[in-house]
Amino acid sequence: MEFISFDLETTGILSHDDHIVEIAAIRFKNGEVLDSYHRLVSIDSPIPEQAIAIHGITDEMLEGQASIDKILPEFAEFCGDKLMIAHNAIFDFQFLVRAIQECQQPSPKGFVLDTCNLSRKTFPGLVNYKLSTLCKYLKIAFKESHRAEADAMSCGNLFVKILEKLPFSDDLEEIIKFSGKAPLKFPRSFMEGQLPLF
Repeated sequence: MEFISFDLETTGILSHDDHIVEIAAIRFKNGEVLDSYHRLVSIDSPIPEQAIAIHGITDEMLEGQASIDKILPEFAEFCGDKLMIAHNAIFDFQFLVRAIQECQQPSPKGFVLDTCNLSRKTFPGLVNYKLSTLCKYLKIAFKESHRAEADAMSCGNLFVKILEKLPFSDDLEEIIKFSGKAPLKFPRSFMEGQLPLF
């Protein structure tokens, strides 16, 4: 199976107030990494100290970087119509949807599944389902850095482990049914010939 694992770092937890400062995506096929995409994102306001304490991304690191409206088309092209996965996917999904709508830029066309939810189904009984806990349990290399590229890689390797446990690992419809939740789907953008989103 081919899929895209992605992760964001942000200035906070509120998608309607906070901003994306880093975005990464990794393309996997049959358990192997094919390609990767990574960008730091320029923003118009200082990064709060509490966010810097988590991911280590500073205002100085964002100087000279592209803004999110320039990055979204690249990200959408990289992801294409492939299945996308993220850990606690709704968090990253909401930030991306807000940015796509505000900037009226293209969006990825694939479904988004949550590896946290899938892990609860696949590996029941763990003390928690944090990415770090799952990686330790499954002996997946994990960096305690809270940076988008490293977390996207760990998430992708986690999904590979999930697929190895499922007898229907090549059947997306069965995987969605197994998850017990409808997949997330990005809105079509104004640039793709749809009505404006506002």
